[in-house]
Amino acid sequence: MKTAPKFSEDVVPVSDLKVNPGKVLRRVDETRRPVLLTSRGRGVAVVQSVKEYEAGSEERDFLKAVVQGLIDVEQGKTVSLAVAIKRLGLD
Repeated sequence: MKTAPKFSEDVVPVSDLKVNPGKVLRRVDETRRPVLLTSRGRGVAVVQSVKEYEAGSEERDFLKAVVQGLIDVEQGKTVSLAVAIKRLGLD
């Protein structure tokens, strides 16, 4: 389960990352939350675990496919189940 960022805790200046990168990476690993890196008080990058990044990317791709499917249905771009089974070679 994803944990929402806590901006009061998950903001780190880039200079802190340069001085002690292990500490920032441990925080990401332990909290399972992304860390916002800042430079001169402005957000410049986000550090997050590869696992969380991949999960978010897969979730976005899935949701895009669902939305596209709903659009196709609204536009009448559908085929019968029998045709879909045949096209997929599942018959």
